[in-house]
Amino acid sequence: MNLALYYLALSGILCVLLWIPYILNRVFVWGIPAFASNYPSKKFPAEAPTIPVWAQRAQRTHLNMVETLPAFAAVVLAAYLTDANQPIVTSWAAIFFWARVFHASIYILGVPYLRTPTYLVSWAAVLIIGAQVVF
Repeated sequence: MNLALYYLALSGILCVLLWIPYILNRVFVWGIPAFASNYPSKKFPAEAPTIPVWAQRAQRTHLNMVETLPAFAAVVLAAYLTDANQPIVTSWAAIFFWARVFHASIYILGVPYLRTPTYLVSWAAVLIIGAQVVF
């Protein structure tokens, strides 16, 4: 198996798993009956239950991955189809995946000053993989 595709698959799995902390918090805050009915009260959304800051960060982490994953998938698939420099593509695909794991952990935990650098590493990985296809 092509390792770049392996890291693409891992990144897809990570994207799917990143919604779990936010959803579990919603179950605990709203309760199972309200969660299952999709509305915690008749006055929702005007009077929504308070969501802890960490759960808000978890939701934004997931949404950020949803926004970034298509670009990553596009460049990895283009690199695979064009036989771009595979060692570089594979290395940067791995860097992308691990940067996103660290980004999610740092963001959800609220560690200051590290969220943006880890995001920028994953962003650079997408650009470097894309450059292997274009140049």
